Amino acid sequence: MTIHIGAGPGQIAETVLMPGDPYRARWAAETFLDDAVCINEVRGMLGYTGTWRGHRVTIQGSGMGMPSLSIYANELIRDYDAKTLIRIGSCGAMQGKVNIRDLILAMTATTLSTPSRGILRELNFAPCADFDLLHKAYQAAEARGTPTHVGGIYSSDVFYDERPDLNEQMVRHGILGVEMEAAELYILAARHKVRALAVLTVSDHLLTHEALPSEEREKSFGDMVEIALEAAFA
Repeated sequence: MTIHIGAGPGQIAETVLMPGDPYRARWAAETFLDDAVCINEVRGMLGYTGTWRGHRVTIQGSGMGMPSLSIYANELIRDYDAKTLIRIGSCGAMQGKVNIRDLILAMTATTLSTPSRGILRELNFAPCADFDLLHKAYQAAEARGTPTHVGGIYSSDVFYDERPDLNEQMVRHGILGVEMEAAELYILAARHKVRALAVLTVSDHLLTHEALPSEEREKSFGDMVEIALEAAFA
């Protein structure tokens, strides 16, 4: 048991999927895992452990933003010996070629700052995904026929952004989408020598202002979860 995770010894698997929304963690566990058991309810940040095709998996909510994710990722790695962490979440598209419902596999994550900035100080560290996970996720997406883009994303510190000039530069430099967690996850994975990947479903578009209707999100997010699981255990 840690400050933020109430699971006991052995209750968390080496492979952890991390949606931001704790209720999405519950939905994913009930939908895709066999014999799922709730192993965390501290502060309402739900976590579940079960099996997928015989493999033990934990699905643990991470909250919104890099500071929140950093808390859970640190504790999962340091106190529960997690070896593979895959963020499953939504993002906003920043390129015309990316459509609503498409999948983005984040090869790199650009950011202004992360909770790790205090350690890195003046260093502009370049956080990136684990290539094996990235490659297997891409293969799984291709096999399913899911429209998928691989490249850089932007992990933002804020949801209500008031820097249109910054967004313009992200678009100009080919950033595929924006979300709020992956950069810190990738930095922590590098620091602790574990595997990490962000698998993201495009739920809205910054250029066209389209948004995925809530009633259609479940199917799209389901593809994302299964691709993440296939990447982890292929």
